[in-house]
Amino acid sequence: MNTARQQLISARYGDASQATELAWSPIIEHLLKHRSVRAYLPDPVSDEQLAAIVAAAQSASSSSNLQVWSVIAVRDAARRAKLSELTGKQPHVGKAPLQLVWIADLARLEHLTQITQRPGEALDYLEAFLTATIDAALAAQNAAAAAESLGLGIVYTGTMRNQPEDVAELLELPPKTVALFGLCVGKPDPAQPADIKPRLPQSVVLHNERYSLDAQTPGVETYNAAMARFYEKQNMNVHGTWAVHSSKRVANAEALSGRDRLAEALHARGFALK
Repeated sequence: MNTARQQLISARYGDASQATELAWSPIIEHLLKHRSVRAYLPDPVSDEQLAAIVAAAQSASSSSNLQVWSVIAVRDAARRAKLSELTGKQPHVGKAPLQLVWIADLARLEHLTQITQRPGEALDYLEAFLTATIDAALAAQNAAAAAESLGLGIVYTGTMRNQPEDVAELLELPPKTVALFGLCVGKPDPAQPADIKPRLPQSVVLHNERYSLDAQTPGVETYNAAMARFYEKQNMNVHGTWAVHSSKRVANAEALSGRDRLAEALHARGFALK
């Protein structure tokens, strides 16, 4: 294995011992280089770049080709600032020159059933919402990879779900639509470079033939050590191991930062979720 490849794999797993031989291609190399960027230059994302990003998103797989997602490109500084307020006052949401808000969109399909004078009862079932959510996530990940290939940086913002009704009002979303997450896009600020964040060892996430919790324990311990090194390098004041930190995120309803009432908000947005 060449040194550059070994270093990249080591960075992705935060542990040189994880740098095993992989099948390789330019796409795999590109994906392994992903990092979350939270500091951006003010340079705008061009119309041509946005069109390419959306074309890549539309090239993702879609369940039954229903394409039950939409994306809203937010460039206006005032609207980005308002989105930042609604999403935990994260500065990168307001400062990134482009915010892509990914929408679970059943409104378009409902409208088509009305035009074709056909029933749309299945839109009220959980399966329809899951389909829209999965389709949007697949499209967004294609968009993220495309943006990075153009020299742009990205970071996802799940905090769009903290106050979904207010986000819907700001973006003038119709019933049966909801913002799932945002995607900050812009030219990375070289003065504040982002590092590759380690991921769990494959021994934790890859199961052969059958699932096993017990088999994951050694890998989680290895990852706790890798993340401790990452936290220290990034000067992040994280108390406890990755396992402890992650457990805190699911400790109670308060840890969900408003998303504990997401089912209520979805009902209000017109999703019956039967």
